[in-house]
Amino acid sequence: MSNQDIVLDVNGIEVIYNHVILVLKGVSLTVPAGRVVALLGGNGAGKTTTLRAVSSLLKGERGAVTKGSIELRGERIENMTPSDLVQRGVVQVMEGRHCFAHLTIEENLLAGAYTRRDRGEISANLEKVYNYFPRLKARRTSQAAYTSGGEQQMCAIGRALMTNPSVVLLDEPSMGLAPQIVEEVFEIVRDLNAKENVTFLLAEQNTNMALRYADYGYIMESGRIVMDGAADELRNNEDVKEFYLGMYGEERKSYRNFKSYKRRKRWLT
Repeated sequence: MSNQDIVLDVNGIEVIYNHVILVLKGVSLTVPAGRVVALLGGNGAGKTTTLRAVSSLLKGERGAVTKGSIELRGERIENMTPSDLVQRGVVQVMEGRHCFAHLTIEENLLAGAYTRRDRGEISANLEKVYNYFPRLKARRTSQAAYTSGGEQQMCAIGRALMTNPSVVLLDEPSMGLAPQIVEEVFEIVRDLNAKENVTFLLAEQNTNMALRYADYGYIMESGRIVMDGAADELRNNEDVKEFYLGMYGEERKSYRNFKSYKRRKRWLT
């Protein structure tokens, strides 16, 4: 793969919070243009911190990249502001379905276009968002506070799309949503990737769902990448099946659990 094909290149970054708490320990990953890359792992693994490092949102959490580099199409971006990155086509959708509760769905979406001046472009983008999220069009005049969790997640993604991004950092899109809605959200991600050529780096605890829709995956534990590979390879990996896909059910309480635990710890050495 040529360097021109790589949109994001995260190379050996360390992140420290409050000047003392080491959260990321030499994380490296690449995101090719036009692909969906999944960042997987349990709560506290470092997925959200990695996304915030890329989108320059660490300062708001008193965090900083202290080692390594992050490049967007070959340009170093660690010291850029979030608005600099939005202008370069990178936008993050935060976990937790962040919407302006007192605004309507449509007002929330238009807030995503506040840097735009071309009214025709704004109108076209809004119609494009409604085309991908027909639920939002039906609820366009509803106050966001009175819409469902799934509609709020769609609104948060739709607002990001109003910036015309080439790269979307999507943090825990399935969190707190019913399985049917999760599938609907991931289908929209797939459509946006295929039809609009939007590149996605998504952080997700729902490993099974993420690997169905991603091209490539990185698994994180304790601030490190412990495994990576093509999505279909990870789905068929015995360790991934046992520890992340829950394929073995009650067997995990048997001696097999001890053997697998030893195998799992080898990833961290």
